[in-house]
Amino acid sequence: MSPQIAAEDMADLAAAGITRILCNRPDSEVPPSHSAEAIRTAAEAAGLTFGEQPLTHQTMTPDVIAQNRALGVETGDVVLAYCASGTRSTIAWALGQAGDMEPDAIVQAAQDGGYDLSNLRQALTQPFV
Repeated sequence: MSPQIAAEDMADLAAAGITRILCNRPDSEVPPSHSAEAIRTAAEAAGLTFGEQPLTHQTMTPDVIAQNRALGVETGDVVLAYCASGTRSTIAWALGQAGDMEPDAIVQAAQDGGYDLSNLRQALTQPFV
């Protein structure tokens, strides 16, 4: 998970082993230079696959989280999901993992990435999708 990325980041992301970019940030939050289409164009030019699932905290419904999981975790790619700060992407990933991973493992993985999801531990005890 990551905060906002830019078109010029693609070569470094590819060199780091990322194979898929997943945009979780709605275009209404960014200038045209950081729109999903601008990032998609740069990602594909760098040989990366691109997926888009705009999220807000209000739209994190089971169906949307299932779609986000399908565009990320279920692809088998090395995925970098991004939004404004990385928090929405991390929460979406965690909710998508609920029921497949132990809650403590989900919380620890998020913590290892710099995100504190300990307040979601109880919600992660059963599948969300």
